[in-house]
Amino acid sequence: MAERILIVEDEPDLVSILEYSLTKEGFEVAFAHTGTEGLRMAQTSPPDLLLLDVMLPDISGIEVCKQLRAADSSKGLPIIMMTARGEEVDRVVGFEVGADDYVVKPLSVRELILRVRAVLRRRSAKPVEPELVKFGRLRIDQAGHRVWVDDNEVVFTALEFRLLTTLVERRGRVQTRDTLLHDVWGVAPGLTTRTVDTHVRRLRKKLGQAATYVQTLRGVGYRFNSEVPEGSVEGELA
Repeated sequence: MAERILIVEDEPDLVSILEYSLTKEGFEVAFAHTGTEGLRMAQTSPPDLLLLDVMLPDISGIEVCKQLRAADSSKGLPIIMMTARGEEVDRVVGFEVGADDYVVKPLSVRELILRVRAVLRRRSAKPVEPELVKFGRLRIDQAGHRVWVDDNEVVFTALEFRLLTTLVERRGRVQTRDTLLHDVWGVAPGLTTRTVDTHVRRLRKKLGQAATYVQTLRGVGYRFNSEVPEGSVEGELA
């Protein structure tokens, strides 16, 4: 059965282009021109993936994403946000409310399709669920998608959680931005590297006292400590 994609976009010409291109790639496509209609369609007949414009004529795509993430029936729906606003702060807001990916207009249809397939591939993957990970101040329950710092639970988006667990699993080894872009986001390297930097900054902010575990190697990439730094809470890595 073809995977179903819902497009929420108020530009008819862009909807036509996306509908044609995605249908040609074997997807089933539905569309809505307002946030209210898109929200209703996503909740009553959930698609496999939502392409969501940020600037809509009634309610914003940010608000649509927030409402979908807040509802049990749609909190796991893969969402790619689309916008003509390419500033970093706008991308951060999109990821903050739970978007899985973010593309800036004018769109490259080829790149968008690569991102759609990457998000769908991550959704269908069946990760190996290791034991509870303990490292200094940090505890990670991968099966339960939960993280604690000093016994205080910290909420991470799906992408942030995937980035953290990837770094932890490869502790002591440098991960270049292109490697993380490919392995965490599932897209071809070289499309953008600022996305990786943005997420690492947000990851560190949420980790608080455990942020020092993630090291920056300027001009190279990032590395998670292989050992608990001196002065940190003692722990072990399962």
